[in-house]
Amino acid sequence: MKLIRFGESGAERPGIELANGKRIDVSDFVADYTEQFFADSGIEKLEAWLKDNQENCPEIAGSVRLGPPMARPSKLVCIGLNYAKHAEESGMDIPPEPVLFFKATSAIVGPNDNLIIPKGSQKTDWEVELGVVIGKKASYVEEVEAMDYVAGYVLHNDYSEREYQIERSGQWVKGKSCDTFAPLGPFLATKDEIADPHKLDLWLKLNGEIKQQSNTSDFVFDIPKVVSYISQFMTLLPGDVISTGTPFGVGMGLKPQRYLKPGDVVELGIEGLGTSKQVARAYSSEYTSN
Repeated sequence: MKLIRFGESGAERPGIELANGKRIDVSDFVADYTEQFFADSGIEKLEAWLKDNQENCPEIAGSVRLGPPMARPSKLVCIGLNYAKHAEESGMDIPPEPVLFFKATSAIVGPNDNLIIPKGSQKTDWEVELGVVIGKKASYVEEVEAMDYVAGYVLHNDYSEREYQIERSGQWVKGKSCDTFAPLGPFLATKDEIADPHKLDLWLKLNGEIKQQSNTSDFVFDIPKVVSYISQFMTLLPGDVISTGTPFGVGMGLKPQRYLKPGDVVELGIEGLGTSKQVARAYSSEYTSN
């Protein structure tokens, strides 16, 4: 299945995108795609419910805004330098074990919401990434069992402010967590929708020009490794998102470097996970985060 959420920011409702592209409202079955939904085998129960009720579900208008495809998770954990060529363009060595950092969940927005360039930012950058959504509580998970804890996958643009992230002392989190820096979606594809998450093409365009183009086969650390690894240090809860790193082609790695400015249009996609588009806007005091 392809899980979506639709409606105004902060008031999204749950839906499904069908194989023919039609979108239907399933709020008669569940109020939202929350931690409890995933923990309570919600995907399987929803699939069973749809067999008898799909025809009675209201159709969603194509013009309706899409929100992030799950309610705000407890955490968004990211893997740094997980593509060898990206580590090279960043001037860093391939890490001997996964590099972990957090992205504040207040950064999460819908797939086509505007990107708000932070106040005073000069180095806002793009990063197309595969997000892995956790389906059940995971603690001290072995690699051979790790895929059993995956609910599905989602497209993520891991926006980053490089001055905040690298040039100012401290952890990466402050360069990763600005409002609107984590558009997710358009949908969450359940695990059965993706035959092999380690063989997915992914790409990103800036103003129509390809900047990133790669395949998840280039992971340094694969999904079972990162799920197992993270679970040794913290409990992953249902609905949590692991963002698996970005390939080469970010603005920081270009010569000369290129960072986002108001009016820029960023489009991105992953095979089987749809596409998203964000328009960069300057910070305004009138803007409020989700």
